[in-house]
Amino acid sequence: MQNKIVSLALQGGGSHGAFTWGVLDGLLEDGRLAFEGISGASAGAMNAVVMTQGYVQDGREGARAALERFWTSLSTREPFDFIQPDVAAAVANPAPIPGMRTLLAMTRFFSPTQLNPLDINPLRDILIEQVDFERLREQRDVKLFIAATQVSTGTLKIFRNRDLSVDVLLASACLPSFHRPIEIDGEAYWDGGLTANPPIFPLLHACSARDVMVVLLHPSRRAGTPATSHDIGQRLSEISFSSAFFTELSALALAKREAENSAVAFGSLERRLRQLNMHMIDANELMEQLTNLSKLNTQASFIRSLHQQGRERASEWLEQNFARIGKESTFDLGRFLQ
Repeated sequence: MQNKIVSLALQGGGSHGAFTWGVLDGLLEDGRLAFEGISGASAGAMNAVVMTQGYVQDGREGARAALERFWTSLSTREPFDFIQPDVAAAVANPAPIPGMRTLLAMTRFFSPTQLNPLDINPLRDILIEQVDFERLREQRDVKLFIAATQVSTGTLKIFRNRDLSVDVLLASACLPSFHRPIEIDGEAYWDGGLTANPPIFPLLHACSARDVMVVLLHPSRRAGTPATSHDIGQRLSEISFSSAFFTELSALALAKREAENSAVAFGSLERRLRQLNMHMIDANELMEQLTNLSKLNTQASFIRSLHQQGRERASEWLEQNFARIGKESTFDLGRFLQ
């Protein structure tokens, strides 16, 4: 059986990244897709690097085992419990949890240095234990593109295979309210989701696969208009972590339309745009039920539930769309054209 080759773009979203774990687990178990490149921000970057780490060691089953090990460690260690003991109680629930409300209030008045003076980050220990960054920098099986936001300029920085380190991963997932900026080569970085969640353009410029598959965590649309201060704050947060991605999709849709309308494709990028097929795996109904608080929920039961739903969504998507991969898009970019 010949594999169809795709590139992956993985969105960030804290613990909701366990849904992406489930999607990747399902795709790897199915075995009919090969992956040329993977881009990611925040939790998407974690999934990208951990999956590739396992893949270069032991193939598909190694990738599945590495993702399992990472998320199991994350759900055991509860990386935000150094700030507020009951953060892990933040299950998907529209009612604010008193301890979490206190935590969010504290982040408005205290900096990460004040809240966490020792700069404790258990995620660093997990990554050091489980990821061989030297080997990842040398491997050529999968091209990696990790997004971070440069604090001084507010612009996107893409780290590639040769740049990978534990600090690069921590920078991509550095929430400004919870952690100090991560310094790399004299520059400070925050969460990559602020400027690209996830980045698409590196997969066009540096990969040859015609198909790009995006795994979304943020709901693409929410019913109703938020009225309470809690709901307004939640929606503003979602918009801030999605706007760059939708802007990039709009630019991509316009560029693809122009390339397709051109009589002759002169440049390599124009040819790539003509051939590009876009696919999206999401769970909008599920994500509409979850709150921003649940992104900090590392309870094992919550993580496992998201993983299972991701596996089910991947299976459903493959059953409906696998035959179209390599032939046409299953996602309409035209909806982003004004």
